[in-house]
Amino acid sequence: MQRTRRALTAAAALAACLPLFSARALAADPYPSKPIQMIVPQAPGGTNDIVARLVAVALSQRLGQQVVVENRPGAGGNIGTQAAARATPDGYTLLMTISSTQAINPSLYRSIPFDPIKDFEPIAPVASVPNVLVANPAFPARSLSELIAMAKAKPDYYRFASAGNGTLNHLLGEMLNSMAGIKLEHVPYKGVAPALNDVLGNQVPLAFASLPSVLAHIKAGKVRALGVSSARRSPFAPDIPAISETVPGYSGDLWVGLFAVKGTPREVTQKLTQTMQEILADKTLRDKLAAQGAEVMTGTPQQFSKMLASDMDKWARIVKASGAQVD
Repeated sequence: MQRTRRALTAAAALAACLPLFSARALAADPYPSKPIQMIVPQAPGGTNDIVARLVAVALSQRLGQQVVVENRPGAGGNIGTQAAARATPDGYTLLMTISSTQAINPSLYRSIPFDPIKDFEPIAPVASVPNVLVANPAFPARSLSELIAMAKAKPDYYRFASAGNGTLNHLLGEMLNSMAGIKLEHVPYKGVAPALNDVLGNQVPLAFASLPSVLAHIKAGKVRALGVSSARRSPFAPDIPAISETVPGYSGDLWVGLFAVKGTPREVTQKLTQTMQEILADKTLRDKLAAQGAEVMTGTPQQFSKMLASDMDKWARIVKASGAQVD
């Protein structure tokens, strides 16, 4: 009887410890132990979506868990970014976003449902894509310096097209106006495609467009490239001068970067950062990104954070000067 009581007591003690053992075992599971959701706050087919899907495949292979891309477009990227900001900070929801949403929207919209710095942990910058100032071949200016001279002689006479009010290619034009001391008239369209179509048809002489979207037209002679928006010439189009060669200090690439939710455990963010550095150093991924006109970026989370803050300040000044505002 005494042995029976002892056995029952031992069994009860073991049963009481089981939940503790289970919790410890669960907590000890290495990250990641389940699939990861990567929110892309833009529509499928765009630069960010293409880059995100290439990175998601590489991350899945390295981490041993599937990384699933989920597009949540709307409100210039604000809808998907808000969803990411409200997610549990456990490393199983990531945000792959672009500079337009993270650095420009805070100044462009009267209010946004997230804080680009306080709500997110920077993991890694991923890639940059320059824009190109292009002109219809019939346009008299054959270089940026000639365009600036013409625009100074006739303020508000020459027009440039963009994908819409407050878009990056609109603000790139406004930055050129400010830094070059000229005044090109802005003509907003509902997207890059219709804006570029009217430049091809010579309804509007000038436009800023991403290098991948316009490179084929440049090579075919359907438009003339006057300059790229990056601080230096693009390795994908080295014959096109950088705008900064004529307007010192001019720089405005579209960048793509990966973020985690604020409060994500440090060991998780460190693992994600290390893994991203490994896959971005891989030639296979670099070649795939290059095929999309995207140049791989490198940098620590701290450097990425400083770049974001600097870009927010820069674009806030340009948005204010342009008077652009949404809602």
